[in-house]
Amino acid sequence: MTSLVERPPAGPAPEEGHRPPAGRPGPDVVPAHVRLFRRGPVVAVAVAVLAGGGSAAFLGPFAALAVLAVALFVLCAVHPASAAYIYLGTLPFLAGIDRDVLVPLVRPNEALLALMLAGAAAGGYLRYVRGDEFRLRIRALDVPLFVFAVLSLLWPVAWLLLREQAPDAADLAALLPVCKLIALLVLVRTSVRTTEQLLRLARMVIWPAVVVAVIAILQTLGVAPVISLLDTFWNGDGSDVAGLAERGTTTFASPIATGDYLVLALALLVALGVRHLIGRREMLSAALVLVPGILAAGQFSTWASAGVVGTSLLYQYPQLRRRVIRLLPALGLAALVGLPAFVNRLSQFGDGFAVPPSWLGRWDNLTSFYLPRLGDFHWVLGVSPNSVLPAPETWRDTIYMEYGYLQFLWVGGVPLLVAFAWLSVVVLRHARRVSADPGPVGAYASALRAGWWMVLALSLIDIHLVLRGTGELIFLGLAIVGGRADDD
Repeated sequence: MTSLVERPPAGPAPEEGHRPPAGRPGPDVVPAHVRLFRRGPVVAVAVAVLAGGGSAAFLGPFAALAVLAVALFVLCAVHPASAAYIYLGTLPFLAGIDRDVLVPLVRPNEALLALMLAGAAAGGYLRYVRGDEFRLRIRALDVPLFVFAVLSLLWPVAWLLLREQAPDAADLAALLPVCKLIALLVLVRTSVRTTEQLLRLARMVIWPAVVVAVIAILQTLGVAPVISLLDTFWNGDGSDVAGLAERGTTTFASPIATGDYLVLALALLVALGVRHLIGRREMLSAALVLVPGILAAGQFSTWASAGVVGTSLLYQYPQLRRRVIRLLPALGLAALVGLPAFVNRLSQFGDGFAVPPSWLGRWDNLTSFYLPRLGDFHWVLGVSPNSVLPAPETWRDTIYMEYGYLQFLWVGGVPLLVAFAWLSVVVLRHARRVSADPGPVGAYASALRAGWWMVLALSLIDIHLVLRGTGELIFLGLAIVGGRADDD
């Protein structure tokens, strides 16, 4: 084949049978859509500017939001790893805003993830058209994870239809958390691969968690501007201002979600620090904020989570024991900042009850509303995708299932519970093996191993696996460890 400009021959001429068909570009002619894609950053700026002009003309005050959406879409198409960074970096501040507050039907973080997934998918398609190599390898961890996803998403709806019951909007909305977590797993698995990307992603988890810990501390210390801001956007349960000062609900709008997120972020921080993948000053400065933040969450389950995760880390890294002993004075001083919420929570044991009143309410909900509906062998195949029940009382609107293993039986019956048990065995086995890696992959595996033990222990009282924030960090670990599950 000859090009438009004569060149010296670089090798033997191709055989006649290998010539491209008439009307199709040869190897020296790059298609226009590929040339456009290669100029990704330039295209991103150009598209954003054009979209900004158009949106300003037609949308008025929504122009800035439209420009931002277009810019994010293009950025994620060009650099798909950016979608994971942005989502996890903004997650602690968006996940606590209720549905229909800023975005119809969904939480802001869910809308943001959908937008960036669309951008990453569009970019992936263009790279595929360009001819980039694309290999999808099924790993050992993917099989039980796929079974768990099917029994969490498809089986509950299918079982409703088999009983001639049409799923309503609440049933379908109850499936969104698992859909979101699976989507995040696929995004991270396909876009975050290098050591630099993994470390950058870890910092996008740790430092927003530090900010959340600061908010929890200021909240429980009664700092008025912080409480006022939380009451405006992150007070989903309608607590009064005095109630917001009792526990660290933070921008997650939940003390349980806040505490779990801080505990898992601290686990990842420690796992990175042990491998000397982050500096000692960075590790200590973040840890000295996360520890009092965990106390400021004011949640018994959070302190239990910290105990389980801490025990797992000390088992994995015996050398940590001496370091913890040396750091006890500094950690003790830091913990004093979060002490008000801790003392306030313990004082509830002295309110005339043997246990906090909230525990009695949980037990009453279980025995009065959930166990009767699980009877008559309904627990075998499940009851409904949605475990939230309307409350018969006038002082509350809804009742929540607050027992993790019963949640599995309620949603998917024994098949889902067995799938979770199978997934747990495989996750712990592979996480233990991958944690031997001296790089950031090993750090994620160590944090996942500790976090999964936390899920197993705390699922006795809550469904921590899909809790906002907690679920994202667990599935982040699954994405990274799962991608290396079969590597030697």
